[in-house]
Amino acid sequence: MERRGLPPATTAAVCGALADVSELGGYFEFGVGPIAPGWRPLTDLVGDRDILEARIADVAARLGTGETRVAASILFQGLAARLWSPPFGAAVAHDLLVRLAPGDVHWLPTPSGPLPLRAARPKGWEAAEPSWIAEPLYRTVVTGLLEPLAATVQSIAKIAPGLLWGNAASALAGTATALARQRPGLSARAVDLARDLLELGHLRGAGEFAEPAPGRHFFVRRSCCLYYRVPGGGTCGDCSLITPAARREQWARAVREKS
Repeated sequence: MERRGLPPATTAAVCGALADVSELGGYFEFGVGPIAPGWRPLTDLVGDRDILEARIADVAARLGTGETRVAASILFQGLAARLWSPPFGAAVAHDLLVRLAPGDVHWLPTPSGPLPLRAARPKGWEAAEPSWIAEPLYRTVVTGLLEPLAATVQSIAKIAPGLLWGNAASALAGTATALARQRPGLSARAVDLARDLLELGHLRGAGEFAEPAPGRHFFVRRSCCLYYRVPGGGTCGDCSLITPAARREQWARAVREKS
């Protein structure tokens, strides 16, 4: 599969980029090599109702909630963060678009934590100009992975599309923030790419970055992931339910602590 305007990258370059971004943390980890027994194609995770229903039930049990839609929302956001992180990291740090075809990428069922991901022989494309990468990265992650995942989740739980895409936008912003924290020199590139992605398709209007202090970026979403409905839960830092005054104090405190 060719990406118009993007020349193919060598296997060594793609593997090197994935190995490098894997060092950023669990959500960025991406294994390369033979697929051992027990690993399943990503098509199963994003499109199999029975698998997702079981994982939603597991999340509900861990959170102590009887609301399926709450557990479904939290699961979707976690998976979105996991699926954004490796290709976003490779794009920002190495100007590479990693191919994440659901049939080629495999996942390993685990009870908790970032889902292990792996491909036998990953492929990708070079993006000589960073501005070229937002649209193909959107198609790779949102169109190829999150759209079928959202459709399957919505077949299980009654949950608004805007909420799910707000979760996807929040997961993207969290990925950019995590990368910037680990690699400060890439902070501006990470935020710029995230902003470009937030102007596309389902992500448009889901939220935006604010910069209350030079170089300090905070994401504000226009929906709520429902975590406040979890027993003992509350509002997330980017939640639309936070009052403007509370948000300003939250930002000021974060800036002071970083200074």
